[in-house]
Amino acid sequence: KLIGARYFNKGYASVVGKLNSSFDTPRDKEGHGTHTLSTAGGNMVPRASVFGFGKGTAKGGSPRARVAAYKVCWPPVSGNECFDADILAAFDVAIQDGVDVLSVSLGGDPTAFFNDSVAIGSFHAIKHGIVVVCSAGNSGPADGTVSNIAPWQITVGASTMDREFPSVVVLGNNMHYKGQSLSSKVLPDKKFFPLLSAEDAKLANASIQNATLCQAGALDPKKVTGKILVCLRGKNARVDKGQQAALAGAVGMILANDFLTGNEIIADAHLLPASHINYTDGLAVFAYINSTKNPMARIMPVTTLIGTKPAPFMAAFSSKGPNTITPEILKPDITAPGVSVIAAYTEAEGPTNEDFDKRRVQFNSVSGTSMSCPHVSGIVGLLKTRYPNWSPAAIKSAIMTSATTLDNANERILNASYIKAGPFSYGSGHIQPNLAMDPGLVYDLSTKDYLNFLCTLGYNDTLISAFSQDNYKCPGSINLANFNYPSITIPNLVGSITVTRTVKNVGTPGTYRAQVQKPVGISVKVKPKKLKFKKVGEEKTFIVSLKFKKGEAIKEYVYGQLVWSDHVHYVRSPIVVKAV
Repeated sequence: KLIGARYFNKGYASVVGKLNSSFDTPRDKEGHGTHTLSTAGGNMVPRASVFGFGKGTAKGGSPRARVAAYKVCWPPVSGNECFDADILAAFDVAIQDGVDVLSVSLGGDPTAFFNDSVAIGSFHAIKHGIVVVCSAGNSGPADGTVSNIAPWQITVGASTMDREFPSVVVLGNNMHYKGQSLSSKVLPDKKFFPLLSAEDAKLANASIQNATLCQAGALDPKKVTGKILVCLRGKNARVDKGQQAALAGAVGMILANDFLTGNEIIADAHLLPASHINYTDGLAVFAYINSTKNPMARIMPVTTLIGTKPAPFMAAFSSKGPNTITPEILKPDITAPGVSVIAAYTEAEGPTNEDFDKRRVQFNSVSGTSMSCPHVSGIVGLLKTRYPNWSPAAIKSAIMTSATTLDNANERILNASYIKAGPFSYGSGHIQPNLAMDPGLVYDLSTKDYLNFLCTLGYNDTLISAFSQDNYKCPGSINLANFNYPSITIPNLVGSITVTRTVKNVGTPGTYRAQVQKPVGISVKVKPKKLKFKKVGEEKTFIVSLKFKKGEAIKEYVYGQLVWSDHVHYVRSPIVVKAV
């Protein structure tokens, strides 16, 4: 199963100085690599669970795959833990090792491609036919935060799944609020405890903000002991808040979201009985505390619940578009499950990764775009097995054009504030593996197309050689709008524009007809309106004309879609336009 493990630390050592021998190992000491690799390609393991919750058979996306680990990240120094030299060295060795898929759950702030080691390394990989899947980042919900934005990478946002670990909070006024937790400790059945807001538990010399957030050294044990403490989300780790509450003598913790985190509640392996509740429920709990002289509460034991609605919805932390480096390329490309994902874990640390956590688990629940990325990598492995001759771009196109923008209630996917999300949150939508196996048509791209893409950015021969690794002469004028991407993005539409796309038939012969959902204030015309394919591998080109309707156009991003369908396949591309 695990056929290789390598480590790369020369770049790290050049900054921190000589490393002792404990660094000369690819062994995972903090769980991130184990969790992501087992999600992508882990074997079937029956009776997996976290403290008995979520029990079932664990398996990776490509359970029969052979896997290799390349360790490039180390304990942080001045906020950096993965250094460019180590990342590039790992890409080069992985290419030499002959991997088929690279799952890259790391990244920095968005930056120009020639300064971006993951972009350069992944370009070298796709030249060898290796598909590279990357995390979009965890800097949401602000706009323009998405990283790993090169068009040759598959960039993955994070959304929820239809599984929850409910732990209900019951107040003295008999109101019930459903939070989530993976706390293995339980409070005595049906017993109510005094309820205290962390703001009212502050030490005399602590700031109100630090106390409200349950930060270290801010809580007064005299006030907290024997009570359930309500902490606000933000700044310090969610599990650290529980630890601070426990150190101050609390019997339990209610963790309440702030406005930005909305409905995104995460099941954590807290060290004391705890429940994480959403923003509106948090407001109700604080209002109850302020309305009564002796507020009381209890926290019910955790259970596992399957089939919850709405799901998926976008995680608040999932980084969002627009792409700040090349706004003509929609990023992220896709979203996949990234909240409370159960996968294998290291036993070198506890499930919370905090020094105070002496527990050890074989499986852990973790959240992040680091977790959604390997879901896509596992599916890519299956596609590679089924279609060994497909290019990385064809595989990416199959995944993007078969995605859905609807949730399990058949409504548009929402964000964590339960407002309709859009392509800057989820790209083409939520991944649908079975449909990706038979996409009908694909938008293909070659290494040359990607080099021409760099030419349109004005890169000179020296900069381009970092990617091409040989001399490449840019052709004459190329229009970035005609880059054959599976989504269409026009960030500054003046009057009108015509874009060209080419699709390749990878399914049965048939006639595809264009269906357009127009963005508000924009007219969209497709020529020709139908494409007839007689054989596999046949290519057809079409043009899409977008025109802004005077008096109707809104000067902000608007969204539509183009679908090519033969009534069996639905090949969907988002259309994203901003008129200026």
